[in-house]
Amino acid sequence: MDWKEVTIYTTTAGIGPVEALLEDNGVEGYVLEDAADFEEFLKDTEIYWDYVDEDLVREKRAQETCLKIYLPDSEEGAKQYADICRALENLKARDTGHEWGRLCTETALTRQEDWEWGWKQYFKPFPVGKTFMIKPSWETVDDPQGRRILEIDPASSFGTGSHDTTQLCMAALEDCVQPGDKLLDMGTGSGILAIAAAMLGAEVQTVVDIDENCLKTAQENAEKNHVSIGRGLCGDALRDEKLAADIGAGYDIIVANIVADVIIGMAPMFMDKLVPGGTLICSGILNERADEVRAALEAQGFVISDHANSEDWSAFTAKK
Repeated sequence: MDWKEVTIYTTTAGIGPVEALLEDNGVEGYVLEDAADFEEFLKDTEIYWDYVDEDLVREKRAQETCLKIYLPDSEEGAKQYADICRALENLKARDTGHEWGRLCTETALTRQEDWEWGWKQYFKPFPVGKTFMIKPSWETVDDPQGRRILEIDPASSFGTGSHDTTQLCMAALEDCVQPGDKLLDMGTGSGILAIAAAMLGAEVQTVVDIDENCLKTAQENAEKNHVSIGRGLCGDALRDEKLAADIGAGYDIIVANIVADVIIGMAPMFMDKLVPGGTLICSGILNERADEVRAALEAQGFVISDHANSEDWSAFTAKK
């Protein structure tokens, strides 16, 4: 079956009335894109802004709040759409203060194969570093060329292996990990770096992320790859003293693929949590911020052993 994607344009104030309208017309699920959420995200995550592209900010700020629903491309779906359009007209007539936006619709046809599978054509197996091959679950690799297969699917959690910062960290892990090394992954995302470290022989003891969903996804990905990535801790270790204490110490390796400001802020913590001679691998650092990060690490007593970079991003390997 094909589907009709219906986009209903409104405002943040209009979300509730439109939700009620949809429920009255038998629509239980929808995708919400609230322009106010993006502004709140920018406000609440200012220390993570290195990952917010300026073009994306402009694009998001130009977008209207909308709800997207999917109706079957059938006679029944057409009737349901007509009922929703009439209800929107009635809602618009009630909106004497013009607080609920345009309350108009835009439609597009989504074919079933596009709905379920179309996007998968863009994610194929690819090599990373000297020893890894990243692949999604629906692909097979006939000749891995002696590489370790790390299986991970695109999801909401950051880290499919395609981003430069992930690849820089994986390459650094290949150079640094010794069997039995106790490892901490700060900002684990999809868990890909912890999984890679475990496949290299590290004893991954702790993974940390500010998003609880990431921790769940990371553990699921670890199970798919038949490795253990230890316990998951949720929160912001820069602002939560209890979490910082719960992370513990005595790590041989810390990997932190985050952003420059967080790495700078956590530099003292990284030093405290590593054993003497321990290794810090950090990335998520735009090249123009690399000197700041280097200075912050060296101010804490770290010795930079490697500075790797791509066209836009830097990664440091540093020794305590």
